[in-house]
Formats: sequence, structure tokens, C-alpha cells
Amino acid sequence: MATAKKAAKKPAAKKPAAKKPATKKAAVKKSPVKKAAAKKPAAKKSAAKRKPNAAFMKAMTPSAALAAVIGATPAPRTEVTKKIWDYIKKNKLQDAANKRNINADEKLKAVFGGKKTVSMFEMTKLVSNHLK
Repeated sequence: MATAKKAAKKPAAKKPAAKKPATKKAAVKKSPVKKAAAKKPAAKKSAAKRKPNAAFMKAMTPSAALAAVIGATPAPRTEVTKKIWDYIKKNKLQDAANKRNINADEKLKAVFGGKKTVSMFEMTKLVSNHLK
């Protein structure tokens, strides 16, 4: 116990005062005039365009509720989404305050499971339930 009291009463070692960083004025460097780099010929890419994913391009048959909005003909998922957005813009169903939300009319309510308002991200999930 005596050693603990002695250790506690020792004065703490003084730390040297922190030095203020020297204020040097940065030398203004003049950037050399950059020469236009000679363009290298682009690496040859394959002549064929990028292949679309086969799953997206497969024609899907819409349900009766979805067919009322986009038509009954089978179409790939990408076309279904485009047709729905055309319908939304044509009927001005996009929410004015929050453009990510879609205000459903009677036809879209059937597709959206009775919801009055859905987000554009939720819309694709709800539409996929109506494709076979």
C-alpha cells in the first residue's frame, strides 16, 4: 500500500508546449503549358453490339389487369416497363411533389394490388407479378 501512495503523489511529468506550425507562404508555381496528348487509336472492340440478357428479351404474357393498361400482346419486360411509363406520362399520373411516386388510376390500381400510390421502384416488382 505504501508504494501505491508514493506513486500517486509523484508530480506528473510536464509536457513541452505544443509548437505553432511555422507559417510559410506557399510558393506560387506556374503550371507548365500542357500539350494536347496525341489520341491513341481506341482498342478494337468486337464488331457485334452488346448482347441483351435473354431473360429480359423473352416475350411475357400480361395478365388481364395489366393487359388493360399495355395491351394483350406478349412483350418483353423492357417493353412492358416502357409502355407503363408511356401510360403514366400520357395520363399525368406521376406525383408532382415527389416524382418518384405514381398515383394510380382505376386501371393501375388493379395492377398495383389496390394501392393508390406506389414508388417507381416498387412498381416494377408489382408489375412482374402480372407477367407469365
